[in-house]
Amino acid sequence: MHRVDIFPTHEYQGLKLRTGRPYPFGATVFGNAVNFSVYSRYATDCTLVLFHNHEEQPFIEIPFFREFRLGNVFSMMVFDLDYENIEYGYRMDGPFCPEEGHRFDKSKILLDPYAKLIVGRDIWGKQPNWDSLYQYRARVVFDDFDWENDLPLETPVNDLIVYEMHVRNFTCGAAAGVKHRGTFAGIVEKIPYLLELGINCVELMPIHEFDEFENYRPSPIDGHPLYNLWGYSNVGFFAPKAAYASSGRFSMQVDELKNLVKRLHANGIEVILDVVFNHTAEGDQRGPYISYRGIDNKTYYMLTPDGHYFNFSGCGNTLNCNNPNVRDMIVESLRYWVTDYHIDGFRFDLAAILGRDQKGNPMSNPPLLESLAHDPVLGKTKLIAEAWDAGGLYQVGSFPSWGRWAEWNGKFRDSIRRFIKSDEGVLDDVKERIVGSPDLYASQGRGIKASVNFVTAHDGFTLMDLVSYNDKHNEANGEDNRDGENHNNSWNCGWEGECDDPDINALRHRQVKNAITLLMVSQGIPMVLSGDEMGNSQQGNNNAYCQDNEIAWLDWNDLERNADIFRFFKRMIQFRRQHKVLRYDEHLRHSDYRGLGYPDFSWHGVKAWQPDTGYNCLTAAFMLNGQYATPADDFIYVAMNMHWEMHGFELPRLPEGMVWHVFANTGMEAPADIAEPGEEPLIDNQREVLLGPRSIIILVGRFTNE
Repeated sequence: MHRVDIFPTHEYQGLKLRTGRPYPFGATVFGNAVNFSVYSRYATDCTLVLFHNHEEQPFIEIPFFREFRLGNVFSMMVFDLDYENIEYGYRMDGPFCPEEGHRFDKSKILLDPYAKLIVGRDIWGKQPNWDSLYQYRARVVFDDFDWENDLPLETPVNDLIVYEMHVRNFTCGAAAGVKHRGTFAGIVEKIPYLLELGINCVELMPIHEFDEFENYRPSPIDGHPLYNLWGYSNVGFFAPKAAYASSGRFSMQVDELKNLVKRLHANGIEVILDVVFNHTAEGDQRGPYISYRGIDNKTYYMLTPDGHYFNFSGCGNTLNCNNPNVRDMIVESLRYWVTDYHIDGFRFDLAAILGRDQKGNPMSNPPLLESLAHDPVLGKTKLIAEAWDAGGLYQVGSFPSWGRWAEWNGKFRDSIRRFIKSDEGVLDDVKERIVGSPDLYASQGRGIKASVNFVTAHDGFTLMDLVSYNDKHNEANGEDNRDGENHNNSWNCGWEGECDDPDINALRHRQVKNAITLLMVSQGIPMVLSGDEMGNSQQGNNNAYCQDNEIAWLDWNDLERNADIFRFFKRMIQFRRQHKVLRYDEHLRHSDYRGLGYPDFSWHGVKAWQPDTGYNCLTAAFMLNGQYATPADDFIYVAMNMHWEMHGFELPRLPEGMVWHVFANTGMEAPADIAEPGEEPLIDNQREVLLGPRSIIILVGRFTNE
């Protein structure tokens, strides 16, 4: 029996056609036909535009016949296309009435919102042809990659150590020592380094197709071009950026990204994508027609009653995330990355926008966030929210979660920064952050896994700059130093910027070690900014979004210059991964609820069992009872002295037969600052430790035969 639904019924200029399948949207191969399907609620007509690869002019434009439209979907099957060698786009006709939200322009050729392979801008930094009919071109993607039985890793959330990475910045520097600099393939070459460091999850800053020429301008310092380097401005939500692939000019970016994921998985490293569903690269009414504006402006964007763009993103427009059709597109995009790319999770940029209704008002029960939390395909992926937006909505601790969403804990960042620079009045807040922020999450029934802890991220100072600059130095961005955060909670240790003073540099290294120590001994999910482990500096630039140069690129020579920092990071990561007591799921009770002789967690001060208090207090200590961990673990004691004077700390007595060993002491010079995990030396004085100024010590209590 022959299927009648796969045979042509129409003909147009020599091409055979039939009514298409409304779902899935995008371009899909069915036997000897390609199904093209696109949604527009308000368009009156749609035309499919076909190009031969790399040709400026289309070879045919096919109108969607009336019978090819079902509801608000235009769909058509085109038979016998050489689909490996074509590019496609759409023309949409409809009203041009901006005050009502409509901006249709049939003269524009538009990118398919569901395009899974985008070409035309394949080489990073190559000047586009601004006069081109159609800069970004969609191609049909082929599902022929050999995954070799790879699957998402499903690493327990509380076991993650996240490494935030920019694809280009990671390996673009001359000293990176890779063949394919600034690409997915370049990261593959650096997998041995990631394994040595000990991280088990990379969070890739945006890898969706974006326009690096957005806001392109010359540098006021040296005239070199300033690009949109970070990529927080999507062109397409389904397609990897061609210029991030060494093979992008051959349209092999899909396979190259898949190979990166496969290779990382083979080495036990998960992949989280930083996704940007809050706005697009089309900007405000002055921006270009790329896709969404011309296909269905009123559906895709959040508009004021008079047709202007809401700007909760700070980038000119705001995606209408809780429109049902836009919501479906976002869900389909995430499902696609999980099913076709084996992605392990997502970090959502300015995620508070995802909880606004179509008029911009925050919702208590946002349908998009609920859909993502309960989606069956996404059921085991990590969902991480940047729980604020540029419109002033700040939801750290209150982001709608349904038990699924974690949050970038901006309060952890701020409190820890203030503490290590010896601010007063912050200790009580620091204590909450160290134990997993129960003040933010416990009342909602959310466990420790809700908190993604970080001290630095791409947006702001690097860790070395945090301890080297009091003020931002963003002059190279060409915005008169107005851009970037003004309140960084940084301290330069007595000199602004680079210096030759050995005492100041020693203090800076100690402060860097203090920061990573507090991050790794705190409950929650730690996230490390790429390059911090080697003391990377951006010369005081805390908003290097446009610096495609040595300012933002990692200088791999830092590994040698700051070998003590790398060694300290590596061992702290190893220590955390070896000790389950640092990675609880649920909040600690601060009590001996199992009758083991010691509470699961206890606060101390310079006197054992007597926490230091007071506004001016800069000392604290805590002890974790490893007997409460599963499997049972060692006791861990951490004493923190952020005072500028030495203090003695009385040690709590351990159970009979157990003794204290010292794992790390940031007040000591390398190599005495940190031991090999599991080989910690016994300390002579089991009753007290002396801790130098602005230093942290970690002790391990275990049975010993020494």
